[in-house]
Amino acid sequence: MNRVSTNGNFQSALLSLMNAQSRAQQAQERIDSERIATDMSGYGRGAEQLTSLTSTQARLEGFINTGKTVAARLSAQDLAMSRIYEGGTGAREAIATGLAAGNITNLMTELGLQYQTVQGGLNAEHQGSYLFAGGQGNIAPATAATMADLAAAPSTASTFANDTLKQKSRIDENTTVETGFLASEIGGPLTQVFRNLQAFQNGTPVTVNGVTYTPSAPGTLTGQPNADVTAFLKAQLSELDKANVGLTDQTAKNGILQNNVDAALDAQQNQKTALKTMMKDKAGYDSAQAITDLRQAQVAIEASAQVINTLKNTSLLNLLR
Repeated sequence: MNRVSTNGNFQSALLSLMNAQSRAQQAQERIDSERIATDMSGYGRGAEQLTSLTSTQARLEGFINTGKTVAARLSAQDLAMSRIYEGGTGAREAIATGLAAGNITNLMTELGLQYQTVQGGLNAEHQGSYLFAGGQGNIAPATAATMADLAAAPSTASTFANDTLKQKSRIDENTTVETGFLASEIGGPLTQVFRNLQAFQNGTPVTVNGVTYTPSAPGTLTGQPNADVTAFLKAQLSELDKANVGLTDQTAKNGILQNNVDAALDAQQNQKTALKTMMKDKAGYDSAQAITDLRQAQVAIEASAQVINTLKNTSLLNLLR
């Protein structure tokens, strides 16, 4: 005759409940992670391939993060260059308008405002660093705060504090691009024109393309321009045109870099999607099966709990009472 003990029944029902809970937890983890195991040991022979795919996925994520950072910097550079160009074209318009009207009374005031716009673009920041400072992003590259500071400096080059190190970025396995620009390169020619204008206003002779323009006295850039002032200003218009065209070329180069980085990001996102699908296939994950396993485990939990509840009322002690 087989003996049946209340304690044995409880232990058996409790063990069934614990096993069902464990199965439910495993099924839920598979649903949440979309994987059949939480570590490589659970994949058996497929672990080596999954390890390789995981390594590839990590490298791809690194390139995507780098690409997003580079894209954000290039976008900030585009805005800064547009601001510099705005100052350059604004200065040209101010001179041209004054010459056309035969009155340049407010010219220097307008030029001072346009120079501030240029200065702001050259010293633009992104994520706490100056965009056009080269390798020393903590130092403002354009040091002359006003046109007066420009004229007082020994040369235009001395008003730039950037070094010659341009930022480079690796956007995929085989491509490293130079994404940095220097303030002295993109703003040097334009700054030289502003320096010429202030020097002439101060009464200092200015040489442009081998031609020396000598003001009759300090403060001649006001009122109705005479022939000498008109000739000087027309020469500066030509220099502004050259500087603005050069800046446009640099902005276009930045735009090309933006397109290349965006294309690389799109390709990497597509690779990421394909890789994710491949990893699911290699892992053998079946969402329908995982959901079925979870439901079966939940049913088993309910059944075991019901058995335990029933055993509470079928103890031999209850019958003896």
